[in-house]
Amino acid sequence: MPHLADARTLAELFSLRVAQTPLADAYRQYDATTNRWISISWRSAGEQVARFGVALERLALPRGARIAIMLPNGFDAVCIDQAALALACVPVPLHAIDNPASIAYILADSDASVLLAFSDAQWQAIAATGVALPWLRQVVVVSKAADSPEAAASVPVTLLADWLAQSEEATEVVQTRRPPAPDELAALVYTSGTTGMPKGVMLSHDNVLENVKATFKRVAPRPDDLFLSFLPLSHTFERTAGYYLPIFAGCCVAHARSVAQLSEDLKTVRPTILISVPRIYERVYGKLQELLAGSALKSWLFERAQAVGWRRFCRARRLPVQDSAPALLDELMWPLLQRLVARPLAAQFGGRLRLAVSGGAPLSPTIAHCFLGLGLPVLQGYGMTETSPIVSGNALDDNDPATVGRPLAGVQVRIGEHQELQVRGRSVMRGYWKGELETAAAFVDGWLHTGDQAAIEDGRIRILGRLKEIIVTSTGQKAAPADLELAIATDPLYEQTYAFGDNRPFIACIVVLSRAGWERLAGALKLNPYELASLQAPSARAAVLQRVRELTRAFPQHAQPRAVGLTLEPWTIENTLITPTLKLKRQNLAAHFAAEIERLYQR
Repeated sequence: MPHLADARTLAELFSLRVAQTPLADAYRQYDATTNRWISISWRSAGEQVARFGVALERLALPRGARIAIMLPNGFDAVCIDQAALALACVPVPLHAIDNPASIAYILADSDASVLLAFSDAQWQAIAATGVALPWLRQVVVVSKAADSPEAAASVPVTLLADWLAQSEEATEVVQTRRPPAPDELAALVYTSGTTGMPKGVMLSHDNVLENVKATFKRVAPRPDDLFLSFLPLSHTFERTAGYYLPIFAGCCVAHARSVAQLSEDLKTVRPTILISVPRIYERVYGKLQELLAGSALKSWLFERAQAVGWRRFCRARRLPVQDSAPALLDELMWPLLQRLVARPLAAQFGGRLRLAVSGGAPLSPTIAHCFLGLGLPVLQGYGMTETSPIVSGNALDDNDPATVGRPLAGVQVRIGEHQELQVRGRSVMRGYWKGELETAAAFVDGWLHTGDQAAIEDGRIRILGRLKEIIVTSTGQKAAPADLELAIATDPLYEQTYAFGDNRPFIACIVVLSRAGWERLAGALKLNPYELASLQAPSARAAVLQRVRELTRAFPQHAQPRAVGLTLEPWTIENTLITPTLKLKRQNLAAHFAAEIERLYQR
């Protein structure tokens, strides 16, 4: 039997995995009817994928037809993705809670033939946008209200259970057409669209599989590892590292119920590998700070454990140690600090985590030092949708959190004009869908523009900032807003932060306050936290600005915010202020807060 390393397409990879370990656990899903987690073997997964494939085959779709998938993370999303790949169709992963106008745009731009959605209400909202979808032939929904009207008579809407039931008597239909070739598309993934409309990134089977194999070499997951998947499968990071990589390695993946229930699922599932974005680590850190706020002893122990643990981490990896505390004293203190502080933190993640990957955005050094010092093995990496997506990453035995690690095998990097990081290799995209001009502009001499400034030091990549996100004030001074926002985010008072100041006399920011933190601060200032007018009170602005200045005191004076606006309304995907991958939509934020921004500069 061929080895999985010899697989040339994602469809072949899945088929080989099913054949080689048919009885091993492939997925775990929470069953709400029995209130327990159930396991699904690779053989059962293969059988269910075949059912989805038969249902798709009955639509007689042309080779390369786009299949839009707007499902939450789970077994159904895996099955339709694998069925589409086996039939040489192209999955178009959509974020399940994206706004209807954005989804309608992607369906139209991709010429999608089929849409799988979780609920009929989602389809109703998409249809209500009025966007023409002439290619759409079938909508399949997991749930549908009994009194739900037909949103568009020209597009049939079918329940998933009924759609699959039609394939019960058919067999082997998935094998009737020629399997996909390595250079055919394995996904059309739309970028987040922080500026302008999203673009469809064309990723081939070879692009993605090359990245999977290189990632496997770097992080070395084992067959007995258990992943907990919660990032949306519309996120290329999750698709490669949290979905295809476990297939290659033969690991089991448990699909979290929701982000809101993630804390409980971590403790119940007890994963050994977690693929995450910085926001999750920021939330855990923020909760820790809130718990410590009322106890001087707990705060002292926590700070002591962080400091001792970080020094031990640095010494073990021959990284510079900032202070000269005796190593012997640290080793003597650590068993007690580990029992009192480090183990309770590990328990928040289930207690078995041996690998926690952070990608998609920079992780604050403060948070990285905290978790690494307390024994949580956080590895930062770097990538982008256009590179399938992983360019570089740290490893357990080679981890420098001040960098995003070394390039993966087969990935070449260089520094171009304006310190821009440029990439080439087999994992780099084929181009943008319907975008010849955009594709041409994305490359220079065969190297992909990343738009990120970086330095390469001792073979490692250190990200310096975004080329297009550098603030240049009217005085000609420059600042990286993302760095400021990361520094401010370490304080649990702030849920979200947006820094700005282009062509203005100084840097300012707008912050979303946590409600619990605002209530405490307002009480201390003798303000009513339930009156919106309190957010405009000079004393509230002054107190928040003072904390912001303290958090950014390591920055040059010109880069420290000198004015701040306060809000309690979070920025969400639905209100179009952040992307599905949780990045700020700066243009949208600037427009949304235009009046407030003007007031800040008039004070």
